[in-house]
Amino acid sequence: MKPISFIIPSRNNLKYLKQAYESIRKNSLIEHEICIADDASTDGTLEHVLVWMKRDKNIKLHVNKGPERLGHTILYDTLINEYATHDRVMIFHADMYLCPDADKEIDKYLKPGRVVSLTRIEPPLHPDGPEKILQDFGIEPEEFEEDKLLEYLNTTDTGAKPTFGIFAPWAIMKEDFQRIGGHDPLYAPQSKEDSDIFNRFVLNGYELIQTWKGFVYHMTCRGSRFKDGAMRNPAGQVFMKGRESSEWLEQNLRSTRNFIRKWGHMVKHDEMMFPIIPPKYDIGFVVKNCDNVMLRELEPWCSTLYVDCGYDEYIREEQKNTKFDLSDRIKPYDNEKNNNIIVEFDASKLDANNFQIIVNLSDILEDSGESGDSILDIFKVHISSLKTYEKGLIKV
Repeated sequence: MKPISFIIPSRNNLKYLKQAYESIRKNSLIEHEICIADDASTDGTLEHVLVWMKRDKNIKLHVNKGPERLGHTILYDTLINEYATHDRVMIFHADMYLCPDADKEIDKYLKPGRVVSLTRIEPPLHPDGPEKILQDFGIEPEEFEEDKLLEYLNTTDTGAKPTFGIFAPWAIMKEDFQRIGGHDPLYAPQSKEDSDIFNRFVLNGYELIQTWKGFVYHMTCRGSRFKDGAMRNPAGQVFMKGRESSEWLEQNLRSTRNFIRKWGHMVKHDEMMFPIIPPKYDIGFVVKNCDNVMLRELEPWCSTLYVDCGYDEYIREEQKNTKFDLSDRIKPYDNEKNNNIIVEFDASKLDANNFQIIVNLSDILEDSGESGDSILDIFKVHISSLKTYEKGLIKV
């Protein structure tokens, strides 16, 4: 079996990281190294990892001294490009437990041009889906029922052949990861970086498979999203202690808007988490009766926005949230328009219902399949070309 590098960024997740580390060292049968990035933690992570390193030569450590976090988007790539020495790498979360024989499944299926995901077993903290197994063996390392998990694995046969899709943890050939430029720093520190790179895997022709014979137990209850973790009610049911952190909500909004700017649509996938990628078109919105509220709503959804209102204030406020040059994206209403597709409308007539036409415009244009003029509700559409640009997004 060929060696593999486990890639694990972590911020203030020491007790989970400890369990992840111990599960890899105990349950991995393949020669491996564990590449850890401490992202300016304040919970003693660095000190503990340094102690582990004195007795374990298989650990590689990157330290972000902070005080600001770098996030997974940057640190995954730092670990892969600067620390991983094996040809195979696995993106692994600090709150995951590697189950026995999981890496044998990776070894069985992983090859150049293919990305392999293990199947997640999770407590019922998030919505169910056919791509994972909901079973509660604990929401914190202190209550983790390892023996019951192992018994479940020994007595349960999923009977499933590999399916097509991708979700963490996933393994890839290091060369394949680097060929497309890794994660896009547009999404730093995190959120949507995974959906972006999954799209690019598909566009580059990589095969995405999920094995149902190799598993991780994913506690899912820590990190920057739910900083307060989870708890149980008197009936033993689990739920998050509080809503998502304000930091995560703000970052998720920024990343969502940048994903739309880049791809022209929201994140899309089928029920097994296989990416769905509508075409990327060159679209110009020509908007009457626009204002700052409409500017914010409309700007991510097109290549160029032509408006009859001032936009300097919007650019000053929004430019810090994106690497896209907003002064190139927003133009005066009377500016020359040379986009392949022009969509004209009155912003005062825009409502929640007809805004869905904007959200689904890539699919609508793809289905139309022809150039010319048409009317869609309040939108006057002129198509001079249906040239698509999504394949130009493969490499960062």
